[in-house]
Amino acid sequence: MKPSVVLLSGGLDSATVLALAREQGFACNCLSLDYGQRHGAELQAAARVAAALGAAAHRVLKLDLGQLGGSALTDRSIAVPTAGVQSGIPITYVPARNTIMLSLALAWAEVLGAQDIFVGVNAVDYSGYPDCRPEFIRAFETLANLATKAAVEGRPLRVHAPLIAMTKAQIIAEGGRLGVDYGLTVSCYQADVAGRACGVCDSCRLRREGFAASGLADPTPYADGN
Repeated sequence: MKPSVVLLSGGLDSATVLALAREQGFACNCLSLDYGQRHGAELQAAARVAAALGAAAHRVLKLDLGQLGGSALTDRSIAVPTAGVQSGIPITYVPARNTIMLSLALAWAEVLGAQDIFVGVNAVDYSGYPDCRPEFIRAFETLANLATKAAVEGRPLRVHAPLIAMTKAQIIAEGGRLGVDYGLTVSCYQADVAGRACGVCDSCRLRREGFAASGLADPTPYADGN
């Protein structure tokens, strides 16, 4: 099995990507980032998902982006929006988060001798984050192949974003085919310590609508019981 690095947040999308990478025959070394996110329950979910889907390894790196602020996910003085998905880039955008995560994945890939990095970004049913777009992924892959010893010595790296053009319903259906237990995952931006979802943040709305459109049962535990 070829080694790969899979960015694993603990949410629905990254769990699906891990299952896809495994199906393609990769040995999956999962990387999660403890960046000071208010929904820290997702890190516990990442550990559950990595174990359930047979990850070769799972590491959690700590880098407190809360020291920089600028996002409702890292600054608890900024409220998480709950009025529904709006146009534009919401305050839940974390400055440079995916760039930082992919850079750390790239570093580990070089150490492991892996030429493949998997990330669960999506540019269809998402909150409009600029670092979830296909052009960002292409640009980062170009950077990776300019900036690394591995690529310069003839071992190019590839950044896989297999969900980027899929709807949330399609992602869930694909996960269903692969046997992903979405009850293990946490997507909510303000999940409580038990991992129960608020049901009203952007991420909860997109997840709930995705399950409804897919026709599959939603296993998400909601704080209000609904």
